[in-house]
Amino acid sequence: MKVNGKELEPILPMTLKELIFDAGYREDRVAVELNGRIVPRSDYAVVLLKKDDSIEIVGFVGGG
Repeated sequence: MKVNGKELEPILPMTLKELIFDAGYREDRVAVELNGRIVPRSDYAVVLLKKDDSIEIVGFVGGG
């Protein structure tokens, strides 16, 4: 599995929500692309990841 350009060997089965948490992100502060498609936040808990998935997690940062 590739996450933000880095190869990972996660323990599967794993949901997208679990991956986000394990990576140190808050699910309400990220956008996620899975295999080239944006995943709706409402689906994070039900999307099961596979070893050949490519995932991009983009965290939002506040400030001004």
